[in-house]
Amino acid sequence: MPITRRDFIQYGVNAAFALGAAGYAANPLRALAQQKLSLDDLLRFDAKGQVTLLHFTDVHAQLAPVYFRPPDTNIGVGDYAGIPPHLVGEEFLKHFGIERGSPLAYAHTYLDYVDLARTYGRLGGLDRTATLVKAIRAERGEDKVLFLDGGDTWQGSYTSLKTNGQDMVDCMALLRPDAMTAHWEFTFGTERLKEIVESMDYPMLAQNVFDVEWDEPAFDAMKMFEKGGVKVAVIGQAMPYTPIANPKWMFPEYSFGIRAEKLQENVDTARAEGAEVVVLLSHNGFDVDRKLATVVSGLDVILTGHTHDAVPEAVEVAGTLILSSGSHGKYLGRVDLEVKDGKVVGHSSRLIPVFSDVIPPDAEMAAKIAEFRDPHAAELNRVLGRTEGLLYRRGNFNGTWDDLICQGIREQRDVQIALSPGFRWGTTLLPGQDITMDDLYTETSMSYPAVYRTEMTGAQLKEILEDVCDNLFNKDPFYQQGGDMVRVGGMSYTCHVNNDMGGRIAEMALDDGTAIEADKTYTVGGWASVNEGTEGPAIYDLMEQFITAKGTVNVPDTRTVKVVL
Repeated sequence: MPITRRDFIQYGVNAAFALGAAGYAANPLRALAQQKLSLDDLLRFDAKGQVTLLHFTDVHAQLAPVYFRPPDTNIGVGDYAGIPPHLVGEEFLKHFGIERGSPLAYAHTYLDYVDLARTYGRLGGLDRTATLVKAIRAERGEDKVLFLDGGDTWQGSYTSLKTNGQDMVDCMALLRPDAMTAHWEFTFGTERLKEIVESMDYPMLAQNVFDVEWDEPAFDAMKMFEKGGVKVAVIGQAMPYTPIANPKWMFPEYSFGIRAEKLQENVDTARAEGAEVVVLLSHNGFDVDRKLATVVSGLDVILTGHTHDAVPEAVEVAGTLILSSGSHGKYLGRVDLEVKDGKVVGHSSRLIPVFSDVIPPDAEMAAKIAEFRDPHAAELNRVLGRTEGLLYRRGNFNGTWDDLICQGIREQRDVQIALSPGFRWGTTLLPGQDITMDDLYTETSMSYPAVYRTEMTGAQLKEILEDVCDNLFNKDPFYQQGGDMVRVGGMSYTCHVNNDMGGRIAEMALDDGTAIEADKTYTVGGWASVNEGTEGPAIYDLMEQFITAKGTVNVPDTRTVKVVL
């Protein structure tokens, strides 16, 4: 007998009771909050037309529910200033008509974050996502739904590192994606990447990745589907700057790029083959795809990822719908399309926040997750220390997790200045929480983790900061590579965001106030270098030692970067 939406809703009600009254009794505010949310609320949607697209991206190997504080700083430049996704806090709430203190305000903004996190709980968990996906497939019918994985799926956790990504591959197989694209997947190395792709029963699409030797596409560019009687072409776009943002020596066989002209050719081919809807499954980042929508014609929908932006509903740009579905499993994106005479004539869209206390876990997925996590349970749950304050990563210039990492590098490697990459992956710990090995690896799990120690002149430091800053704030999105500003420890500076390359970084100083001079040499430590042969302890080993020695950590949310707009 087919499972109906009503079955899922009733299961959710039963599961809520099964959670037990004891936990809610200890937190009446949380009990009240959960009474205001239901699985039916999360699934409620203005269904339209014949085709439903489900989008899931940038989960970064988070199998279980997480806390993830949205950024308090997300600066857009040039034509992209002050518009989604470059809105935070009150501006975000006002633009999207969201009430402060509501579940959506918690899911999308940093405002009142700690209180709301304790009220509404964690988000995400692949077993909860599985429940949503199955419910939507049951409601709409399998023949109308396309489930698409936007990449950055396999990397970012303890079990992912220990299983070489197999935990995520097997769990995602249960979700039955129709296609995926990629970015950090390449950091497992060419051999492992090919091994996984060949084992999957769905394609990895990447129209912009070419074989270096033959200068021809290395992966399938497109796949055609028929959903609801409509021909839908899905074209994949991997992160175009992967060999710059990550170590090229791990995948030397491939060349990347935006390749807008090639994309136009593939769109035209899809239309010529009868596609009534053309979808770009992209890992470009939001602003890159905003511009791409204006230079490539014939795209109906861009499902974008990489920059971890969460936009409550699709944004229309030059006739193309763009939806960015957040990160870390916090959301499931949905776009419904009404198609008539070979054209999209109506649409409806939203992000579904995956509130883990409201959505019952899917039993099949929960069992698969346990299969990978249970053997490591003792190590995952091993407590290294405790945090007095909020530990978070996201924000254009700072995050307390990276401040802590910089402290650890300075002490453990005996350096004046520490640099931590502006990664946007990594979850949040609330004040008073234990820091476990599981938590540490969500911030540091990667395949090139060496912590280097070197010497740099002040001029070299400025050059690094200028280069990363231009990557983030170049007014032409096609020159932006995603990520946030490199974090610094032991120094401060001023950033003139809207200046040109070479003129953004000023007033560099050590933490004692001494000016950093161009011709003087300073000891510097950092991690995640893209250079082959980098030597040093793994960042997760170094930080395990540092946090264990400290016991309790207190990282004030100080801002060592002065931002001038």
